[in-house]
Amino acid sequence: MDRLSLTLLMLFDSSLRRELWRGFVGTLVVLLTVVLTMMLIRLLGLAAKGSVAVADVSLLLGYTMLNQTPVLISLALFVAAVGMLNRMQRESEMVVWQASGVRMARLFKPMWQMAWPVLAMLGLLVLVARPWSQQQTQVIKDRFERRSDIARVAPGQFQASADGKRVFFIDSHSDGQSVGKNVFIVLSEEQTEAVVTAKEGRIEVVNGQRYLLLTKGERVETRLSTGDKSRSRFETARILVGDAPDPVTTGELARNKPTWVLMQSPDPTDRAELVWRLGTVWAAFNLVLIALATMSEQVRRANAWTLVWALLVFIVYYNLQSLTQSWVASGRMRDDTALLGVHGGVTVLALLLLWWRDGTWKRPSARRATA
Repeated sequence: MDRLSLTLLMLFDSSLRRELWRGFVGTLVVLLTVVLTMMLIRLLGLAAKGSVAVADVSLLLGYTMLNQTPVLISLALFVAAVGMLNRMQRESEMVVWQASGVRMARLFKPMWQMAWPVLAMLGLLVLVARPWSQQQTQVIKDRFERRSDIARVAPGQFQASADGKRVFFIDSHSDGQSVGKNVFIVLSEEQTEAVVTAKEGRIEVVNGQRYLLLTKGERVETRLSTGDKSRSRFETARILVGDAPDPVTTGELARNKPTWVLMQSPDPTDRAELVWRLGTVWAAFNLVLIALATMSEQVRRANAWTLVWALLVFIVYYNLQSLTQSWVASGRMRDDTALLGVHGGVTVLALLLLWWRDGTWKRPSARRATA
């Protein structure tokens, strides 16, 4: 191969890498923006219902994005590869390169040179960052559940309790947020509704039960069926809040465990989680092969159909991955069988399809006759 051919191939590789990077970054930014907006709306709704603390919304949003980023990276890489190859076919650029002797398999080199840093980053997120973010999310949830109903309320804001039967309003906190000043509570039962006001309230645990101890207050109770009202004053009153919270159980779930712990664990649930993590990186590599092996030759086909096809393939593949994870967790499939059978099978099929479409299956005489 002369120097001119080498120069053309180098230009070919660099142009493909630049286009892939532009498509990947642009697609990833769009996907992250959409998912970030959806997660923010969801977390704000949970905060308004009292399911999470308002101060923890930003942390939970960051941890949630770490959990979702690996899948978004795989999708962005696949869409970028499909979009680039479809553009080459539509503008007849691939026809020119094939006429110059460049086969379809030759495109794998620049695609791999662009994809391997992305796959390395994906592996770091899946194997290290995602388990850590899952663990931190569980810590925040457990810490919030262990807080008393009074401590969950921000001064000057109405807040519903965890079971939805009580609405709290306090004027200010004191004593490390375990005591509330100027407490206002609405208690909803099946037949009655009570409005309780008190100068002070605190949470006490007695025999495994949580009680709200109120001092110097008033209670107005309304019977919903008749509308009758009754009023009473009290120096101290105690309202049952619920059972005392259980100890923090962070780290017991398989998705919270570090990868090296999963590798040493014989538990099927842990093995299933390990299969999902390793399979996510392998699936991203397979999607690049699928994009190259199934490159469309119908240049008149609309661009929208290409994106629909890419999303369909992505959804089917990842649903199959989730299905094999559930089979491993239930003991119906071995972990090595799930990895080699599903992801290894997809790799072999993509390579065979690429080999067939590239024309290397033909005999040399047949290729010369065709040419």
